[in-house]
Amino acid sequence: MNDPDPQADPEAPEPANLRFLRRLVTLLTAVMICGVLVVIGLLVTRLGRDTVPLPAQITLPDGAEARAFTQGPDWYAIVTSDDRILIYDRLTGKLRQTVQITK
Repeated sequence: MNDPDPQADPEAPEPANLRFLRRLVTLLTAVMICGVLVVIGLLVTRLGRDTVPLPAQITLPDGAEARAFTQGPDWYAIVTSDDRILIYDRLTGKLRQTVQITK
């Protein structure tokens, strides 16, 4: 059988491929730790930011029913059930633009 030699010298140098694998595993472990730290840092910085406040009240035209809402730095938009996009100014709350969605 191929039993390990019990008389083998424990101080013998390890094979080159084993040394390479040990260094590779150490390097990959360090890269994974750095990656986890970067992800945690990104989550903390991105989720900790102040959000843009939503308007307290939005007045839609008669008969318009909101289906979706999105916002930009100085505007917000409402998609209505009659396939229009209503774009409002964030500061004044006035309707800036109406876009008709064609099918």
